[in-house]
Amino acid sequence: MTATITHRTHRPLADSSESLLRFAMRVDATLCAGLGLLVAFTADPLSRLSGLSPTSEWVIGAALVLYGAALYVLAAAPAIRRIGVGIVVANVVLAAAVVAVVVAGVLPLTGAGVVMTLATAAATLGFAYAQYLGVRRLA
Repeated sequence: MTATITHRTHRPLADSSESLLRFAMRVDATLCAGLGLLVAFTADPLSRLSGLSPTSEWVIGAALVLYGAALYVLAAAPAIRRIGVGIVVANVVLAAAVVAVVVAGVLPLTGAGVVMTLATAAATLGFAYAQYLGVRRLA
């Protein structure tokens, strides 16, 4: 008796035109989730540094973990271009909203809190740019 085994040759990262977008999304997801865990676990001391309440810090951390998990799952989706466009737009809108909140002064941020918040917005724009390049490669 002879058994025939067929191997699928298509892997999600095998297509080089998709690999940049998927990679950028996975790195974004991993760093968001990692940062979220760090923020959630250090909410109390971080709140004294940033000026936000410990509860606010914990909620921000938890949201980052959830976003990172969702983004990691989305990075494996077959219709990656459309998802990538949505992620780029979401990252740019989030970064702009964060900057607007800091400029408006509606949060009781300390100087260190402003720096950390703006650094996070800058990193978000960096990921948006890498993801944009990945989306463009698919066009």
